[in-house]
Amino acid sequence: MCGIFGYVSKTPRTAKETLESLRVLEYRGYDSWGVTVRSNKTFLVEKASGKIGSSIVTLPDSTISLGHTRWATHGGVTKENSHPHLSCDNSLSLVHNGIVENYQLLVKNLSKSHHFRSQTDTEVIIHMIEEEVGSHTLKDAVRKVFSKLEGLNAIAVGSGNGEIVVAKNGSPLVLGEGEDVFYLSSDATAILPHTKRVIFLDDGQLATLGKDGIKIFDLKSGNFIRKKLITLDWSVLDNDLGKYPHYLLKEIYEQPKVIRNVANTLVSEAKILATAVEKAKGTFLIGSGTASYACLAATYLFSKIDRHVNTSFASEFVYLEKFLTKKSLVIALSQSGETIDVVEPLNFAKKSGVRIASIVNALGSTIYRMGDIKILLGAGPELAVASTKAYTAKIAFLLLLTFTLANKVKDAQNLLFQAAGEIERILESSNLKKLKNIAKVLASKEHIYTIGRGVTYALALETAMKIKEVSYIHTEGFAGGELKHGTIALIDKGSPCIVFAPNDETYQAIISNATEIRSRGGLIIGIGPTKADVFDHWIEVKDIQEASLIPLVVPAQILGYYLALEKGYDPDKPRNLAKSVTVK
Repeated sequence: MCGIFGYVSKTPRTAKETLESLRVLEYRGYDSWGVTVRSNKTFLVEKASGKIGSSIVTLPDSTISLGHTRWATHGGVTKENSHPHLSCDNSLSLVHNGIVENYQLLVKNLSKSHHFRSQTDTEVIIHMIEEEVGSHTLKDAVRKVFSKLEGLNAIAVGSGNGEIVVAKNGSPLVLGEGEDVFYLSSDATAILPHTKRVIFLDDGQLATLGKDGIKIFDLKSGNFIRKKLITLDWSVLDNDLGKYPHYLLKEIYEQPKVIRNVANTLVSEAKILATAVEKAKGTFLIGSGTASYACLAATYLFSKIDRHVNTSFASEFVYLEKFLTKKSLVIALSQSGETIDVVEPLNFAKKSGVRIASIVNALGSTIYRMGDIKILLGAGPELAVASTKAYTAKIAFLLLLTFTLANKVKDAQNLLFQAAGEIERILESSNLKKLKNIAKVLASKEHIYTIGRGVTYALALETAMKIKEVSYIHTEGFAGGELKHGTIALIDKGSPCIVFAPNDETYQAIISNATEIRSRGGLIIGIGPTKADVFDHWIEVKDIQEASLIPLVVPAQILGYYLALEKGYDPDKPRNLAKSVTVK
C-alpha cells in the first residue's frame, strides 16, 4: 500500500524530481515519506512523518535516488520508521512495499553486529542484503534474501556502485525507460511525466537498472527474461487538479465524460464478456470495498434479465471457492488492479482452471494481466482515496453487459448518455448549494443511516462508505426492510437517514420505511425523482430507468465531500486509508 519511486541516470538529476513523484504516489500512503540519493558511494537521506505537503528536500543532485511514501503496518508513524532504510555503512538503501510476515525470525538469524534504527519489518531486509553483498553481486544478494521473505512484497535496493535492483511478489512495480535514465515506481502515473515507455514487472521477477539499462530475471532460476517495453497512451494532464481544489471533486465532475466513454468504446468488450457469461456454468462477481458494492448492484441488474450470478466480498471468496468448477466464470472488479484481497482468490481460481474476467481501471496491473478477458474501464487516473468515477464506470459497464445479454445494446447506450446528462444537471450550482446546506446539518451528527431497496440497497451501502471514509461520521447502510429488525431502536429525534426512492417497484415500500423512521423523530433526506411528503430534505434525481443507479450516487458523493470540508478534513487523503490495498 506504500508508494515507491526511483531512478538511475547517466547524469545527475535533482532529488526534487523524486519528491514530486512521491506527491503523485501519496494516495498510496501518507503516514510518512523519505528520499535518498547516492553521494560518493554512500547514501544521504531526508525523511519525515506526516504528509508531504509543502515539504522540500535539500539533498544534492545524484545519478541514483529512491523515494517512499508510507502506509504504516509494522512500527508507528515516526521519522525513524519512514523509508528509505540504509545499511549500517550507508552503502545500500532500500524502499519496500508489503509486509515481511516472518521478519521476527529473520532478525533472530542476523548477525548481532547490525544496528537497527527503526521498529519496522522492512529494515531486516537491508541488513540481510548487507550480509550477502560481500560474497555475491547485488542482484544475487537480493535474489537470495528475497527468497527468504514470507508475504507479498516489492523492494528496490540502491547501491553505492551505481545500480538499483528491484524484486516483486504481489505488490506492484513498473519500470520506465527515458533518455539516459531508468525509472521504477509502484504506479505508472508517477513515471508518466518522464516517459511513456514502461514495463510492468510480473510476480517472481527481479530487474536491474543501471549502465546496461533495464534487465529482467526470473527470481528462482536467475535466468534472463526478455520483455518488451509498451507505450502508454495516457496524458500527464490527467493527474493535474486544474481548476479544482481537490481530486475528489475533480473526479466527481469527470463522471459524465467517463460514462459516455463506456457507452461509446466498451460495447465490443461487453459482447465478449456476455458470450462468456452465457457459456459459464456459474458466474461469480468479486470485489473489495466500493467494488464489492458494484458487484452487489450487478446481481440486481442481472436479475432484471432473469440471469443468476453470485456475489462475494473478495476477501471472503477464498472460503467459497469449493463451488468453482472449470466451467465457472469469475468476474473481478478493481480500480487499482492490485487489491490483494482480489488477487489471492484469483490465484487459486486460475490454478483450478477457472476462467477469469478482469474489469479494472489500471492497464498492466496484476488483476488486469490475470484476466482471460481483460476490460479496461478507461476512467483515467483516480487519485482521491475515495472512489467515485471508477465506481460509476463499473456500474455503467455492468449495465451495458446486462443489456447486451438481453440484446438491447442501443437501449443501454441511450440510458448511459441520459445518466451522464443527469449528473451534469445535479452538479449545477443550485443543487450544490442545497447539498452544501444539508452537509452543514449533518456535520454535527454522530450517526447517519442510509436505506434502499433492490438495486438501491447496494447504493445505500456505497453511500455509507463514501460518507464515513472521508468525514469519519459513523454511517451505516441497510436494506429498507431490515432497519426495523433491530437498528431502528437507535433512531431518536434528529437521527438522519438518507433514503433512496427511485421510480421503480421499490418506491412504495421505501417510502413506508422512511415514514417509520420519521414517526420516531428521524430526519429524512430523500434522493429520487419525486418529492414525498415524508422528506425533510429532497435532492431530485430524474428517473432514467435501470441507469438511475448512476446519477443517484452523485448527491451522496458530494455530501461526503462537503462533510469532509465542514469538519476540516482532507477529502483526498482520509486517515488510516490508502488507495491501493496491497497488504492483507
